[in-house]
Amino acid sequence: MRSIRSIIMAFLAIIALSLCSCDKKPVNMRLLYWNIQNGMWDGQNDNYDRFVEFVKAQNPDICVWCEAQSIWITDSDQAMPKEDRYLVDGWGELAARYGHQYWGIGGYRDNYPQVITSKYPITYIDKITGEEPDRIVAHGAGWATVEVNGKTVNIVTLHTWPQAYAPGVEDREASKADHGGDKYRAMEMEYICEHTIGTFPDAKDQLWMMMGDFNSRSRVDNDKYNFPDDDPRLLVHDYIRENTPYIDVIKEKYPDEFKPSVGSKSSRIDFVYCTKPLLDRISFADIIWDEYTTPIRDPQNLSNFWRPSDHLPIMIDFNMK
Repeated sequence: MRSIRSIIMAFLAIIALSLCSCDKKPVNMRLLYWNIQNGMWDGQNDNYDRFVEFVKAQNPDICVWCEAQSIWITDSDQAMPKEDRYLVDGWGELAARYGHQYWGIGGYRDNYPQVITSKYPITYIDKITGEEPDRIVAHGAGWATVEVNGKTVNIVTLHTWPQAYAPGVEDREASKADHGGDKYRAMEMEYICEHTIGTFPDAKDQLWMMMGDFNSRSRVDNDKYNFPDDDPRLLVHDYIRENTPYIDVIKEKYPDEFKPSVGSKSSRIDFVYCTKPLLDRISFADIIWDEYTTPIRDPQNLSNFWRPSDHLPIMIDFNMK
């Protein structure tokens, strides 16, 4: 009898363990990336309440914000005195309003840094600004890590040079004609990759993501643009695709669609790239157009300002079990 009872008890224990395993929910990590134009200039007139409510509703675990510094006086294109700028120093307070305890800022040289906020502690590996005189990363970049469920996730943020001409040139029109801006962005991309994912020979087997405002078009969207095959405007993403293990998340998930990331709907210049081990964990990814995020041109036509931003956010869910 004892033997039969022991067998029954063991069988019941196995069933109980099995039920417990089924009840375990996946460990999810939600990323929200957005170029928020001029430090969410649109949010300055309501104490960022709509911005905070939007972020809270998405419940992200990690946020990456491009153009994360206050620059202009509310509802104007007049420069804000540096002592009056709420961001970047106020990010800790602002992030706490939507539930993020941690924040950090990448390397930057001007008014357009990238900031990471997170529910997880953030460790910066490098803050990238380039090298004088001719390998300057115009808006800077950053490389940080977070630990999620015992796994190290590498986060590379960037914002490349925005103009058609190269920085520092005397003849801007000649530089435009020579695609100086495109060639400069290609240099920035090579430099950023060399100093981040390029430092690990086995990065293709690790968890890496890279995101930002690339100010560049990709060959994978060229059925929309119809650029010549050798067009310098394709250089940035050609470099990534040919020299790194990164995969374009949005195009991978929507191979037959063109997903614009700016208010004019004319281009996709915001990207999130992942290595395959991280890509394989994605359960959802999209560029978010909704009642709040849809860009509306500012009625005053102030310096091409849009509300809430001229760019759209990208949201991605990862299963980190």
